[in-house]
Amino acid sequence: MGLLRDLAADVAIIRERDPAARGLAEIICCYPGLHALCLHRLSHRLWRLRLPLLPRLLSQLGRLFTGVEIHPGAQIGSGVFIDHGMGVVIGETAVVGDRCLLFQGVTLGGTGKQSGRRHPTLGENVIVGAGAKVLGAIVVGANTRIGAGSVLLRDVGPDCTVVGVPGRVIHQSGVRIDPLAHSALPDAEAQVIRNLMERIDALENELDRRREGASHPAGEAQSLRDREIMEFLEGAGI
Repeated sequence: MGLLRDLAADVAIIRERDPAARGLAEIICCYPGLHALCLHRLSHRLWRLRLPLLPRLLSQLGRLFTGVEIHPGAQIGSGVFIDHGMGVVIGETAVVGDRCLLFQGVTLGGTGKQSGRRHPTLGENVIVGAGAKVLGAIVVGANTRIGAGSVLLRDVGPDCTVVGVPGRVIHQSGVRIDPLAHSALPDAEAQVIRNLMERIDALENELDRRREGASHPAGEAQSLRDREIMEFLEGAGI
């Protein structure tokens, strides 16, 4: 009964979030992410029974037919959607909360050969964009978005947006974001480069005025743009 409840929740989240889903039969037959999750839920139960070999064989079978590799030890919540799925890797000690959305090429991996917990924990309703890598025994808070191609190596609180390599946090408090709207992600690198260029222009203009002998009042010790530059260089607080 638990497997059927999970299957129903997984199908419901696909119908809710994927505009290409046109019917129940299409979802059940044509969504490799759903197939991978079904095989994983079975292999995970066998893993918890400490059966040898069989859980890993089911995991490899899922990888062969879907392109999604989920270790049977990973804990995956209800209503999870792996969109397209090809190239997704989820490690042994990873935890994926309810209603998470993972796009193709996502890796929830480790950073070494240490024993114990070594893979990420995702809270509820986390969205991980295409090609993003979340590495190590870190915690990602609920409702956080990780932009496509980002590499996240440190803990992140809830309700954040993470972009870049390494991943940097940009808060968007009180703004509801479409979970499929990748184009709405902020470009932290471009903003900082723009601030640096404006800062250089301001300094060159100030230098020219001083060469001409004009006196001008001193500016603030550190402007808002200066602070943004320093936050970027230092990892934006993560």
